[in-house]
Amino acid sequence: MAEFAHLRLHTEYSLIDSVVRVEELVDAVAGAGMHAVAVTDQNNLFAMVKFYRAALARGVKPIIGVDLLVREAGERQQPSRLTLLCQSQAGYRNITRLVSRAYLEGQQRGIPSVERSWLSRESVDGLIALSCATEGDVGRALVNARERDADRALDQWLEVFDNRFYIELQRVGRPEEEAYIAASVSLASRRGVPVVATNDVRFLKTDDFESHEARVCIHDGALLADSGRQRRYTQQQYLRTPQEMAALFADVPEALANSVCIAQRCSLVLKLGEARLPQYPVPEGLTTAQFLRVESDRGCSSAWPQWPASRRPVEPTTTSGCAWSWMSSARWASRATSSLWRTSSAGPVRTAYP
Repeated sequence: MAEFAHLRLHTEYSLIDSVVRVEELVDAVAGAGMHAVAVTDQNNLFAMVKFYRAALARGVKPIIGVDLLVREAGERQQPSRLTLLCQSQAGYRNITRLVSRAYLEGQQRGIPSVERSWLSRESVDGLIALSCATEGDVGRALVNARERDADRALDQWLEVFDNRFYIELQRVGRPEEEAYIAASVSLASRRGVPVVATNDVRFLKTDDFESHEARVCIHDGALLADSGRQRRYTQQQYLRTPQEMAALFADVPEALANSVCIAQRCSLVLKLGEARLPQYPVPEGLTTAQFLRVESDRGCSSAWPQWPASRRPVEPTTTSGCAWSWMSSARWASRATSSLWRTSSAGPVRTAYP
């Protein structure tokens, strides 16, 4: 029986180009006999928790990933793509940092992206990279017969990812695919880099193609019936079965085997439902709760010196482990309200409004 794992797949949480619902995806994967599947939404991890829980409930291994837009600093060309998959906790932390930075520092016209300079050996530790076929920089160079540029781009990725970089192959009905696959296999053989097959999934069944195109048109502000609109997707980008993928890549069987190999290399375990709170810096020798009590007493003494100590609220709530939150809130509240309040015998009285 053929084995295969889908490693490039967008869900409805990509917001722009997919109609795949998480629950239906997991059911379809389990029904097709696949043991693992990745979700790689564009520039976000919105579906992660829902997908992780649903996959484990059906006995499917969830692989957490993301499709990133990568731009060259100072260049005006369209960004290329790169898919990252989490191998471990270190990879998960790094991928969240990259996605966050893309939204905070890398947005252009409202679209988040990462700069290539952000991708270093340290920032991608614990991550596996897929080249994104003709949408990646290696693939673009190969499609345009620029072999030296392809080699140069591949060198840069191997320097960062080492043996965790895969050249991606796709057969979804685009006109340049066969030339690209021939060039990619040749490059991979010459450089000793593994290849992997994907289907760049955007919907579960071929019948869903029209609804997917409607979703894309809504995002692009285009008309579905407009014959001149840009068509970036094909009807073949559905969730193929392992048997269909085996028939499609019968000439490159290692590309199928590597999809399973990558799934085995990814072993991220998430502990959901646990509060993970930051540590507030406190003086040596004190716990956060003790420091909160000291600061509370000091603040009360300053605000209401005429009140007896017995009446001051010097025992703040710390039973929920949220002393750090009280301290952080106190710091900002003190700065924001210092000029807006005065004290009276009855307590603090507001004297001004921002």
